[in-house]
Amino acid sequence: MTQGAPQEGTPRPKQRTDGVRVTAPEGADPSKAREPGQLPQYSALRTRRRFGGTESQIRWWLNFYMVWAWISGTFLLLLVAEMILRYAMGFDVIAGGTMAGAGESVALGLRDNELMDIEGGVNISTWVLIVHGWFYVVYLFSCFRLWMLMRWPFPQFIVMALGGVVPFLSFIVERKIHRSTAQELASFPKAAKRY
Repeated sequence: MTQGAPQEGTPRPKQRTDGVRVTAPEGADPSKAREPGQLPQYSALRTRRRFGGTESQIRWWLNFYMVWAWISGTFLLLLVAEMILRYAMGFDVIAGGTMAGAGESVALGLRDNELMDIEGGVNISTWVLIVHGWFYVVYLFSCFRLWMLMRWPFPQFIVMALGGVVPFLSFIVERKIHRSTAQELASFPKAAKRY
């Protein structure tokens, strides 16, 4: 008989169906296991829950992530349009300015950045940039929180975070995340319940 092999009559562990991961530290031996209900100072086996929260918490953060993925993705597309308008064509979108030569009020117009033909007003192009930056911070937080609750590997978080800086990626990633999260919750129905 080899050292560490279970003896005859010793109950063998069965694969868990509730999604709980069980890790055995180095030197763990079934013969060191205690009777149920007794908690030794250093137990031979530690359990790790499959999810970092309950199903309702995961679903709430999934919905929060979905909303902010769409908001951040939409503002990213506005930002791309603004960058093309500003750097390729030389225009900014201005609200509430006045025409430099005529003195007429302009509710919403394009200002030529070389001629500066519209004075005053609010630079919508700059505000799109600022608002997208703050929305991306909230989006990134929602990605982080959902990633922590689902206990996904780190590359998954990187892909989710890139959704806020690569055009159209947030819409694609959000659909896949939503589908995979729902499948994981359905596959491990007992794993998201509190002990």
